[in-house]
Amino acid sequence: MVLYVARHGQTLWNAQNKVCGVTDIGLNETGIEQAEELAGIANNYKIDIIVSSPLKRAVETSKIVAKHNNISFYIEEFLIEQNYGIYEGVDRRNPQFLNNKRNFAYKYPNGESMMQVAYRVYGGIDKIRQEHQKKDILLITHGGVCRIIRTYFKDMTNDEFFNYTLENGRLEKYEL
Repeated sequence: MVLYVARHGQTLWNAQNKVCGVTDIGLNETGIEQAEELAGIANNYKIDIIVSSPLKRAVETSKIVAKHNNISFYIEEFLIEQNYGIYEGVDRRNPQFLNNKRNFAYKYPNGESMMQVAYRVYGGIDKIRQEHQKKDILLITHGGVCRIIRTYFKDMTNDEFFNYTLENGRLEKYEL
């Protein structure tokens, strides 16, 4: 079983370097182009099914990839981005946001901690493994979730985790 993990295409907030967790924003024009490029990349792999976050930007990306590759997709709540609480919409370089980001067990005020997201995501991956044995799956999700999925497969120091980013419309491959 192979698990492919992709980040949705770009949104206006991504382009503006704003924190975008559970705020439900669609793709911008660049994001649509990135989703189309991702569809071409996905065509090089044997993907049986796509599993998407329910947020618009991931669903729009999933629809484009699914259509171009004649693959079905469905939605899973565990792939929703982290809730960054009071930091939704602020500049990603905001010192308070960055400090909170370094403290994995600390909840963002009115949001989630990274530990809570990891619990949800790890459980979701385990569920996918059980339900789709011997199938190759493409997960289309968000930057924070991609970072956590990486830790499911690869040990990372806190600094590596903090600095890791999967760019919009890019894909990584993991063997299960």
